Amino acid sequence: MRKLPILLFVLTLFNSCKNEQELKKNNNQIVHYPITKTADTVDTYFGVEVNDPYRWLEDDRSPETEAWVKEENKVTFGYLENIPYRNEIKDRLTTLWNYEKIGAPFKEGDYNYFYKNNGLQNQNVIYRTKGDDKTEEVFLDPNTFSSEGTTSLGGLSFSKDGSIAAYSISEGGSDWRKIIIIDTETKAVIEDTIIDVKFSGMSWKGNDGFYYSSYDKPKGSELSAKTDQHKVYYHKLGTKQENDKLIYGGTDQEKHRYIYASVTEDDHYLIITPRTSTSGNKLYIKDLTKTNSKLVPVLVHTDSDTQLIDNIGSKLFFVTNLNAPNRRIVTVDASNPSPEHWVDFIPETKNVLSPSTGSNFIFAHYMVDAVSQVKQYDYEGNLIREVELPGIGTVSGFSGKKENETLYYSFSNYTTPSTSFAYNPNTGTSEVYVKPKVDFDPSQFESKQVFYNSKDGTKVPMIISYKKGTELNGKNPTILYAYGGFNISLTPAFSIANAVWMEEGGIYAVPNLRGGGEYGKAWHDAGTKMQKQNVFDDFIAAAEYLIENNYTSPKYLAIRGGSNGGLLVGATMTQRPDLMQVALPAVGVLDMLRYHTFTAGAGWAYDYGTAEDSKEMFEYLKAYSPVHNVKSDVNYPATLITTGDHDDRVVPAHSFKFAAELQKHQNNGNPVLIRIETDAGHGAGTPVSKTIEQYADIFGFTLYNMGFNELPKHKNTKG
Repeated sequence: MRKLPILLFVLTLFNSCKNEQELKKNNNQIVHYPITKTADTVDTYFGVEVNDPYRWLEDDRSPETEAWVKEENKVTFGYLENIPYRNEIKDRLTTLWNYEKIGAPFKEGDYNYFYKNNGLQNQNVIYRTKGDDKTEEVFLDPNTFSSEGTTSLGGLSFSKDGSIAAYSISEGGSDWRKIIIIDTETKAVIEDTIIDVKFSGMSWKGNDGFYYSSYDKPKGSELSAKTDQHKVYYHKLGTKQENDKLIYGGTDQEKHRYIYASVTEDDHYLIITPRTSTSGNKLYIKDLTKTNSKLVPVLVHTDSDTQLIDNIGSKLFFVTNLNAPNRRIVTVDASNPSPEHWVDFIPETKNVLSPSTGSNFIFAHYMVDAVSQVKQYDYEGNLIREVELPGIGTVSGFSGKKENETLYYSFSNYTTPSTSFAYNPNTGTSEVYVKPKVDFDPSQFESKQVFYNSKDGTKVPMIISYKKGTELNGKNPTILYAYGGFNISLTPAFSIANAVWMEEGGIYAVPNLRGGGEYGKAWHDAGTKMQKQNVFDDFIAAAEYLIENNYTSPKYLAIRGGSNGGLLVGATMTQRPDLMQVALPAVGVLDMLRYHTFTAGAGWAYDYGTAEDSKEMFEYLKAYSPVHNVKSDVNYPATLITTGDHDDRVVPAHSFKFAAELQKHQNNGNPVLIRIETDAGHGAGTPVSKTIEQYADIFGFTLYNMGFNELPKHKNTKG
């Protein structure tokens, strides 16, 4: 968003026949909302006219939108700055965040690389050591990319011999990337920067070049204009980007919104996985050992999610949910790779499978009621062992090259900080590699998994975490957090911010709603399109469980979620505003009639459907779309909407329009504020300093609007 001349920054931009609102809270704060102008914009769907009075806020490049953002932030931060314990929360977050974080090492060429953060650095730094020499050397420091720490490292990939590296950067939180290519020995840039890259990895073919993906630069705003023709390119070192070879995509026959390319570890095969949406992919394979070989189709439909996990010569190993909703691993020869030739290697079970490979073994990661289980297999399909894990929680890792003698994994849960372990795949033994020194005592806290019934009787799991000895008296400040979409699973993981929340006497509850991936494709599909209401019903039932069992009560309940979870919060607070005191929708998909018209949003249609699909789908979307279901004479909860001005995943216009509607219609003294982070996107790469400030504001706003004049660990709520 370009800068606005001061003379243009005037309140006449906010014309309306409505007088300025003054809302007074029981904490004596008065909120003066900017009066957001309306415009006569009408869309017609299947003969039904739908007003869109705040359409002008979709223009992220307009001076009017920029002025509105400044005015809203002025109101929001004026309110937040008057919360008496805001700085106390920020100080505790800063203290707890300030510990050394070290990632597992990985070998490239002659060096061992690892990520490290000394505690409060805005971005993690990449270090390396050479051979047996333990002297650490900084390889890449993203903190030097920009003065405010708002330029982050997006990805890092090495040539096969480790002599060259390509890394991508994100500026201001945008999904658009630049790729920089360097000599790893000297760290000198050796080529022109590759620009306009989005939703891409960098997969090397030997040492000669790499594959990457991108869209054509859109007409209009690059932060909001539609991008729905993804392409895969090959960049040969020593050539200009304009000469990069188009490998796949870019035809008008079908819109492949996401296309990814990867090269097998042995450099034998190129794998292309085109997608028309976030679920389901086609799959093609190309033999790189043969000159002018063609892409051979493995799957020409998008009825499954199928990926190559490894190969032994021409024997291919795929993980797929084709005819296996919880996934299975199959093998096939590359000469005849289509599904009719697939042979089960690890059959489907009742638990969802997510495999990894390393040290010539395959590790089958299973989710058992959202908790990790890992089994180790050899490449003949023999079960070697079930890996003994450090506890009940989430593990990630067990991946590496075939030559690795040691593999690494991390373990955490809601009360245990992430600890790294070194694993010997031959003996099955683990030892602590890095245990963080966090100023937090896990022994004082506990997590409990419960199962509750949703509206239609479906059993849903939820993990509730809190300080031991917490009295279940209905007065505990509680955050109910969920996602419920896109086959994404919420498994137990430690969060510094949530640790502070629990230290302050708060309860943190996470249900595993339909729409997620915790129980496979059937669980995902049960929360999509015409069944999306199931997700909201699951969330509402979770809130009712917490209230009925005296963990909390509506006065002390906050609901929170981001992105698709922001939609969850928006829909729930408009359907059941009586259930909670505070609503915290973050970077949410909130205009369900127009979400698919921005950036890559059309790719979300598998989960949502679109308003153009049918009259039935339009009516279903409109019935729960948060922007279209804000009503007058309704007492909505205190609401803090959060977004970033560079979010080109879920454009901030969703949040802008929802805030404007709520501010216009709010019928009580509960504030409706929108916190718009500048030079920030959907969340990835956000500087630590900004993250700490965001959580201090979110927690402060939440407790303040639950009636706490002091932090609850010091004093109970007022009567």
